[in-house]
Amino acid sequence: MLMLQILNMLENFEIGALSHGGTEHVRLLAEAMKRMTIDKDQHMGDPAYVDVPVERLISKEHAAAQADSIRRGERADVKRLERSSSRETTHISVVDCQGNAVALTHTLGSPSGAITPGLGFMYNGTMSRFDPRPGRAGSIAPGKRRSSSAAPTIVFKDDRPFIVMGAPGGSYIAPAMAQGIMNVVDFGMSMLEAVAAPRIVAVSNSIDISNRIRRSVSAELAALGYDIKRSAQSYPFAALHGIRIDDGRCSGGADPQRDGMAISVPVG
Repeated sequence: MLMLQILNMLENFEIGALSHGGTEHVRLLAEAMKRMTIDKDQHMGDPAYVDVPVERLISKEHAAAQADSIRRGERADVKRLERSSSRETTHISVVDCQGNAVALTHTLGSPSGAITPGLGFMYNGTMSRFDPRPGRAGSIAPGKRRSSSAAPTIVFKDDRPFIVMGAPGGSYIAPAMAQGIMNVVDFGMSMLEAVAAPRIVAVSNSIDISNRIRRSVSAELAALGYDIKRSAQSYPFAALHGIRIDDGRCSGGADPQRDGMAISVPVG
């Protein structure tokens, strides 16, 4: 849902006509991400406990209204707890020789690794991801399930899989996934280019940017009044792993700063 919100908002702009990683590109990404975050904090929770208006949140009408706000230069104000991204999530994207595709994301939430012998899976520790503040959609409650940021995705083109993608990265997953998909669809990148391109995230009132984004861009954003935080890493903010399928031919890409890789296994 979160990734779809970002994509729906930004389809109201000619993203592919912008300079990738330029000032306006980063500004539009950031404002869409901040509005997604506000909706997430207000509405996203266990539907058995809170009303989650999914259809409205992912509607084109809601996205268009948000896009109009961005176009008018209105700046979203995100009041939320700052949390670091965890490193206990794994993603795989797979396509076989018959064209079957799988995008699978598994997370522990914290490095618990507890298992019941014979069941074959590890228990997660994601209770730590509840909002400790009472009265909110994500607040902790007895028997309540927490929301997940995981977004394993298959994008179809002409009724066939075109992009198979996912990522670890906690609250950074949806922003990173939206950028990866737009890199392929709007900027025409290969999968390796798409997952390796500089990214940004804005899930608070700060804009966190990759160290590879030009300093002239961060200076221009700061001059507009944005709080810019430059990462020391070249490839920060989640870790995209994906496959692009063109006329039955697959090409893969894995985040260059993580341990993942793209491999092809011969058949027969």
